[in-house]
Amino acid sequence: MQDMNEPGLEKACKELCSAFQGILSWNWDSRFGAVLAEFGAGKKESIRGILERSLCVTWDISNIDKAPDIVREINRHLGGLRAGQILFTADPNREPLIFCAWWPWGDGKTISLRIASADRKLLDPEKAEKIQLLKEWFGI
Repeated sequence: MQDMNEPGLEKACKELCSAFQGILSWNWDSRFGAVLAEFGAGKKESIRGILERSLCVTWDISNIDKAPDIVREINRHLGGLRAGQILFTADPNREPLIFCAWWPWGDGKTISLRIASADRKLLDPEKAEKIQLLKEWFGI
């Protein structure tokens, strides 16, 4: 049984939440099983900087085909990257893997973020625990 309260995952999530304190408000996206925040495009540089400090690997349409299997699985789960979208990940060789989908809206004024974790070993009964922990760590 995988322990979703694994210290590295909890620490990474809490650090992201803390870094975004007062900048982003989190909601739950049940469609993708992720925490969700939306923000104005004027904040994109500062928010991207925060993400890159924690999730140091970036994937886009130019390199996603060369990504490790787990990253490509995440990409498929999210519906595939489109132009302008980015998938930020921590080290893709460690599980559970934390990721963030960066999705600019068509209006060019808003960007949404979805942050979650992925673990190929996670059994269905453990998914509910993972969801509860993510919500708790992001104050939802």
